[in-house]
Amino acid sequence: QVQLVESGGGLVQAGGSLRLSCAASGRSWRAYAMAWFRQAPGKERAFVAAVTWNDGNTKYADSVRGRFTISRDNAENTVYLQMNSLKPEDTADYYCAARLSYATMSSNDYFYWGQGTQVTVSS
Repeated sequence: QVQLVESGGGLVQAGGSLRLSCAASGRSWRAYAMAWFRQAPGKERAFVAAVTWNDGNTKYADSVRGRFTISRDNAENTVYLQMNSLKPEDTADYYCAARLSYATMSSNDYFYWGQGTQVTVSS
């Protein structure tokens, strides 16, 4: 059974940091790309970052580039999103997603999704 389980969300003050984790199970992920999306209240789901598992190629949304870092741990089948210099506008539910092949920025390309973890950044 394929599962993506996010963790690490919470409440943090502006300027702080959080690290989100996405534990992937149920298949070999080496041929997949993993991504993080986020959805703020009243807004559409938006791309945050993605990584192609086998070569580590990464993509970032302009709004997070330089502040967020996506990485993967092959041994643990886990993808991380290190979020630094957090801003109130980063407040959202964050979702992990997976697709076969290379990383893209469109949520329509991703087949597997986690349940999400909430991130709240206070000003």
